[in-house]
Amino acid sequence: MADPGAQSRDSKLIAALTAAQLYYMQDKTMEVIAQELGTSRSSVSRLLTFARASGLVDIRINSPLERLGILEQRIRDRHRVAAHVVPMSEIVSEVERLERVALTAGRLLSQFVDSNMIIGVAWGSTISAVSRGLTQKETHNTTFVQLNGAGNTQTSGVEYSSDILQRFGSAFGAQVQQFPVPAFFDDPATREAMWRERSTRRVLDLQAKMDIAVFSLGSPAAEVPSRVYVGGYLGRDDYRSLREDHAIGDVATVFFRSDGSWRDIRVNARATGPGLDRLRRVPRRVCVVSGIPKLVSLRAAIAADLITDVVLDEGLARQLVED
Repeated sequence: MADPGAQSRDSKLIAALTAAQLYYMQDKTMEVIAQELGTSRSSVSRLLTFARASGLVDIRINSPLERLGILEQRIRDRHRVAAHVVPMSEIVSEVERLERVALTAGRLLSQFVDSNMIIGVAWGSTISAVSRGLTQKETHNTTFVQLNGAGNTQTSGVEYSSDILQRFGSAFGAQVQQFPVPAFFDDPATREAMWRERSTRRVLDLQAKMDIAVFSLGSPAAEVPSRVYVGGYLGRDDYRSLREDHAIGDVATVFFRSDGSWRDIRVNARATGPGLDRLRRVPRRVCVVSGIPKLVSLRAAIAADLITDVVLDEGLARQLVED
């Protein structure tokens, strides 16, 4: 017996696809489409909205003469990174700036993520915002894996990181694999022992096969604080150690300097994020970042070859191409 719910969904998809083809490909008006489909103009509007939200329609604005296109090309030429610049006026607040960049990144990821992929996801304020703006896309045999632990002395971090991961999984109809370890171990020897456990090895093996990594950049100077710096993950001794080691930012709780070096930063011996050598081997590395205070860490991450694609706001993009 046919499933009435499935039939209803299929009918809606067919109607949305027909409306989108008539509107975007044949330049028909909403009135004409409404007559052809035997429905109202408001229903056509809702079908077109559904077509965009569900990924049936992918709208892009491309102009080689437009300022954003020029910025993206300059970043590509200078830094060999594919840039996706989000237009932004200077009066926009840092919170709104982050939200707009995250929303753009969420929609862009539907172009990158496909079936039979493993995608690593770092937790944090920016990626949490990205997860709320994802476009629905059905995939098969796709897995999202957590890149770094989220626990600390105040909380297990499971609920926060799990919510982010689950939103990615739901958007793409994919499996998720959590990484239930602390963000930082108290002792490097504890991490080494934990890394030998079979349950941990399973997660690390997934990370070793990643097709895409999605992350932001942590920075103590950001106006919208990176969660690792305000969430009780670092103590006074950690901050002193990071200052002494000249760390200026992090990727998935692995810290680096302005020259991209990271191995001998002492806190990294206790961190649970992937080593930056491991990250460089991921074919596509998508960084989502906003705000000029992140400029120093962004330049360092690009210099260290950690990024293949960057989604950023217009102000930060302009600073990036200046000498």
